[in-house]
Amino acid sequence: MNISDAATDSGLPAKTIRYYEDIGLVKPGRLANGYRDYDEDDLHKLRFLQRARGLGFSVEDCRVLLSLYEDRNRASSDVKNIAKTHLVEIERKIVELQSLQKTLSDLVSSCHGDGRPNCPIIDDLAS
Repeated sequence: MNISDAATDSGLPAKTIRYYEDIGLVKPGRLANGYRDYDEDDLHKLRFLQRARGLGFSVEDCRVLLSLYEDRNRASSDVKNIAKTHLVEIERKIVELQSLQKTLSDLVSSCHGDGRPNCPIIDDLAS
């Protein structure tokens, strides 16, 4: 299967698939004319990567997860530890975003939004 078909089947843009190949996450076969030839195993890896990236795992985490996926002797604790670390990071980001939301909400509430030049939002940004 060519890269266009692999992109359609995996839900990833061809450019992303080429990037994943460049960094060694997938290694499709090549036809005699040099074109990439994706098989079912490649498609499964691409779908795996698409899902993992969709969950916010880094490329390096994806590399490790993919190697664990391919290792039938893996310990599930290795996979869980990667996911737990990622979950802690997501929770940290949520707290940070909630703080940003409160601050910005307070600033928006304190701004009259009228024709006057006084604006607490600008004052806060400038401080």
